[in-house]
Order: sequence, then structure tokens, then C-alpha cells
Amino acid sequence: MTDPAEPVVSSVSPEEVVAVAQERPRRFSKVLAGLDHPLATGFLVTIGVLAALVLGSAIGSISTILVYIVLAMFLAVGLDPIVRMLERHKVKRGAGIAIVFAGFALVMVAFFVFVLPPVVAQIVQLVQAIPELVENIPQSEWFARLAPDAQVAVLGALEQIAEWVSAPSTLAALGGGVLAVGVGFVAAISASFVVIALTLYFLASLTAAKRAFYDLAPAHSRVRLADLTERITDSVGSALIGSVILSSINAAVVFVLHVVIGLPFPALMAVIAFVVTLIPLFGSVIFWIFASIIALFTSPEQALIFFIAYLVYIQIESYVVSPRVMNKAIEIPAALVLIGALAGGALAGIVGVLVALPVMASILLIIREVVVPRQNLKV
Repeated sequence: MTDPAEPVVSSVSPEEVVAVAQERPRRFSKVLAGLDHPLATGFLVTIGVLAALVLGSAIGSISTILVYIVLAMFLAVGLDPIVRMLERHKVKRGAGIAIVFAGFALVMVAFFVFVLPPVVAQIVQLVQAIPELVENIPQSEWFARLAPDAQVAVLGALEQIAEWVSAPSTLAALGGGVLAVGVGFVAAISASFVVIALTLYFLASLTAAKRAFYDLAPAHSRVRLADLTERITDSVGSALIGSVILSSINAAVVFVLHVVIGLPFPALMAVIAFVVTLIPLFGSVIFWIFASIIALFTSPEQALIFFIAYLVYIQIESYVVSPRVMNKAIEIPAALVLIGALAGGALAGIVGVLVALPVMASILLIIREVVVPRQNLKV
């Protein structure tokens, strides 16, 4: 045991102390030399700022292409586990990729043939039924059960909504919105072809890209880097596939509930459920509230039945279905999921929300496997 009174011996050699002492005046002299030539320094700083602005403008102009690339990369990583599963069953990678895309093509054809027509028809029915639903509200049972003050408030709100809908500015905005939706639909179709082509390319070259990435690391770190990269890609793939499976189950449950309970527009609500429940963690709750409010316009009793039945399904999904589907994904705290979804939505819209969970899972894995062990070695 060392004596506390003994002086602490520094591990820094006198030569290192002298080198540090000599380096400080050199740095200070470089700063002074820059101040002696203010014109040249200001010119270089201006050139740097202009270059940053040009680079930012260039990135902004190709932001859509960057979104396509990122989305295609995530789709390729998400489909890679299926291709590797086929490889384990003695199927060559090229044939596995072809099988995966053939299955995807069949799913899309089934969607356009069997799902899209009833959804479009129900959208038209909904638009046509809105005026009648609004007119029948004063004669409905739930309206009669309200207090007189509440009835006056509801009638006043309906009058304001009718005035707003009949206003010329609103009609013009709605017409422009319909045109924008049509243009957006055409743009979405063309973007889908671009993303599919990029996904096919990334999926075919994913193994070679990983090997090239490993070669960039020092030889002693390649095994560790390869293991960490494979775990990240497996986690991302599991999260993406799991999200799609959970959303599909959600859509099927919503469709069955609407048919059994007798609520209108089952196909439309199922598609909405599929899209909304892609939002990690909170998508089911958002749709639960939204669909229950929509069901109130049909019948309070039917809305209550749907409210309870879908709440029961949410509990089953949280404690039974989700742990089995997402068993290979990294467990992420709810606060981080919410922060990631908000940040992703602000940066890239719905695409950012969809990739928020895989990105958060990758960051969390890197922190647990790289940052924390390095910090633990510092004593």
C-alpha cells in the first residue's frame, strides 16, 4: 500500500513536456500570421462558406434522389434475410433474388386487382355519403341523448362546416388538392419503379458491398466489424419485415372487425390501418382512436364494440404477436422510438418515420457494442 504522503510521480517524460511547451508558441504564431494577412484569410473563409452553400444547395436539389436511395437500401437490407434463408436451402443468390421479387410482384398484382378497386369504390361512396351523414346527425340516436347545450354546440359546428365547404375558396382549394393528389399518384408510381430498380441492384450487390466495406478497416478489426455489421443488418431486416407483418395482421383484423360488426368501408379502413400501423409503437393506438371516432358516425353501439374489440387486439399484439414477430430485432425504449419517429418524420416525412425504428436499432447496437465497452476500459 502506498503512503498518501508520498508525492505522485507523473508518467509524462520531460521530453514530452518540452515538446508541448514548444508547440503552443508555434500554434499561436500561426494564428498571428493569419491575422497579419486579413485579406487572404477573409478570402479563404468566404470561399469556404460559398463552397458549403453550393454543396448544401446541390444536396437539396437531389434530396428526392437521396430519399429513393436510402429507401432502396433499407428495402434491400430488409429483403436480404429472405434471400439468405433461400440460400441456406441450396438456392443460388440470383435465383433467390428472382424468387423474392416474383413474390413481391404477385403481392402487388393481387393488391391492384383485389384490394385497390374496392378501396377506390369505397372512397367514392364515402365522399358521396358525407353530406347525407351530416344531414342525418340531428335525427340520430346519439344526438338525441346529448344535453341541450351540447346539441346547440354540435349544430353550430355543423353550420360552420357547411359554410366552410360551400365557400369558393374552399372549393378552389379542394380542386387543387384533387389535382395535386392525381399528380402525386403518378409521381409515386414512377418513383416506385425507380426504388424497385435500385432495390434489385442493391440486393444483388449487397454481399460484395459488405466485403468492400470490411476491406476498408484494418486487418485486426475486420472480424469485429463484420460481426457488428451482420448483426446490424439482421436487426434492420427483422425490424422492417416484422413491421410489415404486424401491419398486415392489423389490416386483416380491422377488415374482419368492420365486416362482423357491420361498419362501413372495411377495405378502405383496412388499407388505412396498414399504413398507420407502420408507425412504430404508436401506430395502433393512433388508428384505434381514429377508427373509433369514424365509427361513431354510424352507431355509438357499433363504435363501442369496435373500441373494445380493437383494444383487446392491441393488448394481444403487444404481449403475444409482436414479441414473436420481432424476436430478432433490438429492444428499443419507447422514448427513443418516439424521438426517432418525430425526427424521421420532420426530416423525410413518412419515409423517415418508417426507417426511424431500424436506424434507432442500429445506433443503439453500436452504442452497446462499441462505445460502452470502450468507456468501460477507461479507468
